[in-house]
Amino acid sequence: MAEWPNKTWLVERGIGEDRFLLLEGEQVLAARIEVHGEPKPGDVYTCRLVSRTAGSARGTVHADAGFDILVDKLPRDVSEGSTLDIRLTRAPIVERGRTKMAQGRLADASDAVEERAEAREVAQFPAGLWEDVWDAASSGRLAFPGGEILCCPTPAMTVIDVDGDLAPKPLALGAIEAIAQALRWFAIGGSVGIDFPTLQAKADRAEVNTALDEALLDWPHERTAMNGFGFVQLVARLRGPSLLDRFATARTAMCARFALRMAERARGDGGMLALRIHPALRAHLTEDWIAQLARRIGKPVRIETDPALALEAPSAQIVHHDSQS
Repeated sequence: MAEWPNKTWLVERGIGEDRFLLLEGEQVLAARIEVHGEPKPGDVYTCRLVSRTAGSARGTVHADAGFDILVDKLPRDVSEGSTLDIRLTRAPIVERGRTKMAQGRLADASDAVEERAEAREVAQFPAGLWEDVWDAASSGRLAFPGGEILCCPTPAMTVIDVDGDLAPKPLALGAIEAIAQALRWFAIGGSVGIDFPTLQAKADRAEVNTALDEALLDWPHERTAMNGFGFVQLVARLRGPSLLDRFATARTAMCARFALRMAERARGDGGMLALRIHPALRAHLTEDWIAQLARRIGKPVRIETDPALALEAPSAQIVHHDSQS
């Protein structure tokens, strides 16, 4: 979170997750989620070195918490079976069909410390800001005048497709602000492929390259120049799953936690909260989470299921105890 030192990070402590927004005034610059109980960069784990490549400073450790971590910069005298304190530099990332292993280094290595900006805790974000980010990440789409971008995570990279009704050059230039917004809003890292419309003229491709550089000045990365087919590849530090990754692999869990957030914001003069959700979300709402919700709002909670509701569209209202709607 240290790339924008002059801006304000806010954190909203939710049920099952903490939500972060980077604001400049009322404008959202970046966002991310930390799910409770999940490993995150900066966490330190006691581990056992289970394998080490001969002649290399790399190896694999098994954390007491039950998962494996790829490590590098191991000292020469550390052998298999040794107990080590490892600080995560990248959290595990669940992908379709597999999990990308966590990465880490010795906890006392000076370059392994995770930089973190201070976040100011608030009871609730300003109205609408988190909802805008969440809705955009849920669909993977951001619109701009004359077109839209579609962002899709794959095991190899996050792919951003540019589409619209404009001519190729204005379409490519018009998409850049939305691309820069998506990278920050969705906490995208690692390898990113951008499929711009094909631009035949080298001068046009150079203009798009320059505009992209300017839009990403404060987003540390490396990139290729646009090729003749309109493709650009970015590479940035990968620290954990993006919002897109979470929706791709755990949509119902994301929607269940969002339903709890919406329930916390229900208002009314009745004595009970009625939370109506799609049936698929019910299994993700633990009794502990429901109890937390009741304590936060100071009212008992009734969970209702309705298959006509979309996963992303819960309904919460304060009702009287004898009300059934």
